[in-house]
Amino acid sequence: MKIAAIAINTFREAVRDKILYTLLFFAIAMIASSILLGKLVIGDQTKIIKDMGLASISLFGVLIAIFVGIGLVFKEIERKTIYTIIAKPIQRYQFLLGKYLGLILTLVVEVVIMSTGFILLLFYYEPSPDMDILKAILLIFFELMLITSIALLFSSFSTPIMSGVFTLSMYVIGHLTGDLKMLGSKSESAAVKHITEFMYYLLPNLENFNIKAKVVHNIPVSWGYILYAMSYGILYIAIILLISAIIFQRRDFK
Repeated sequence: MKIAAIAINTFREAVRDKILYTLLFFAIAMIASSILLGKLVIGDQTKIIKDMGLASISLFGVLIAIFVGIGLVFKEIERKTIYTIIAKPIQRYQFLLGKYLGLILTLVVEVVIMSTGFILLLFYYEPSPDMDILKAILLIFFELMLITSIALLFSSFSTPIMSGVFTLSMYVIGHLTGDLKMLGSKSESAAVKHITEFMYYLLPNLENFNIKAKVVHNIPVSWGYILYAMSYGILYIAIILLISAIIFQRRDFK
């Protein structure tokens, strides 16, 4: 109940944040602009709409996760409400988990709104679209959940600006881990190979959640792979939240 109360309060606070509506507006605008782009570019218009729509949901979802997530803990410290909270019979990990779940609830609402607009637009141009599009949206959401946990980790011990930089860096690196491993395998140095391979397994591989290209080009994606990617995300999120809780538990607010 304590975690649920914090989650609901966090959700209410997040939906009052003007930046959410600004980002949501631009996301819808980007999805709608795919119609104009489709008419200007030679090729299959529905593929362009799919590509732009999924990219918009992913991009603006990440921005929401970062910009809102990095301030979850800092706002409580800045307003000094954290002292009142930790003085109550509530564990710090419960506070942190409640904050995380509150933002996830916010992301659910945002992704549903963007996805609804995107799918309705797609239905207009393609009466029987490939429903693998839902698989792509599902994995995008799991990627956003992972990015949110990373933002929460950094916000548990750093300032909002640094947390934003760190989280954005992890997002970029997370999509390049495969390239990092490949470059390391081509190195003549055994140390470089071992280091890049270690970094490959240590850092989150966000490409596991990226099936946008396959969906756009109507390449089937099995539910087996979807379950694998979801399991990978849940495991990584659990580890990140555990580390966050340990750091937050040891943090001195005096």
